Amino acid sequence: MCLGVLFLALGDAVSKWLGETHSPVQIIFFRTLVSLPLIALLAHFGGGLRKLRTLRPGVHLIRGLIYTGTMGCFVLGLTLLPLAEATAIAFVAPLFVTLLSVPLLGERIAPPVLVASLVGFLGVLIVVRPGGDAFGLGALALIGAAVFYALMMITARRYGAREHLWAMVFYMTLVPLIITAAILPWVWQAPLPWHWLGFLGAGIFGVGATAFITLAFRFAPAAIAAPFDYTAMLWAVGLGWWFWGEIPDVWVLLGSILIIGSGLAIAYHDRRTTLKRRPSA
Repeated sequence: MCLGVLFLALGDAVSKWLGETHSPVQIIFFRTLVSLPLIALLAHFGGGLRKLRTLRPGVHLIRGLIYTGTMGCFVLGLTLLPLAEATAIAFVAPLFVTLLSVPLLGERIAPPVLVASLVGFLGVLIVVRPGGDAFGLGALALIGAAVFYALMMITARRYGAREHLWAMVFYMTLVPLIITAAILPWVWQAPLPWHWLGFLGAGIFGVGATAFITLAFRFAPAAIAAPFDYTAMLWAVGLGWWFWGEIPDVWVLLGSILIIGSGLAIAYHDRRTTLKRRPSA
């Protein structure tokens, strides 16, 4: 899980660097262009390309559109905000998953989880500071990315048991590739030689993150593996300082502590619930 999160952080840093020259559309196009054949290769070694067959193309189309929105908002936010601040806001995504699972999946939220979620949103408000200088298009884009991500996870929870993992990932990646390819001629910027390495690296890091995080959740319960996602903040702070001289202010750190604390509290509650259920299960 830690290795997968490291790959995510490296991919975000590369995308932020590329965003200084290229539009989010071009970054997403090359990222998905590199990722798609690698996903097909992983599917081949994970049981054969027959795993990519599906009887629900409409579901995959919807998830692909949601994923396009996720990537577009997130890359835009990365280009407008410091890396650590962007990562802190993105941490709110699991809280949206928790809250949206009530109306969309009919699940119930335990009171401790609801309290922890509200604390997490308080942390986000501290980071983005509505009405302050830090609040703007970048913060709104990242909050939008978190909502899209939550919808993507909820659809995965609803349909994941009926579709193979690599089919879910393959078609989710194919849709934004097609969409950005159609828009690309209007936003194209000729990459410099070292930018090509960045596009290649962003795609490889994205697939590596998917593979390692998938393995983590395969080998350990979600309530145990998920908290390690917050190691991304360490990488974001380090990479942001190393490459851009970014140092998070006290508000970003305070808000991050509340967001991470709420996420850990929810994971701890889920773990206790899982352990209590295990003997009867």
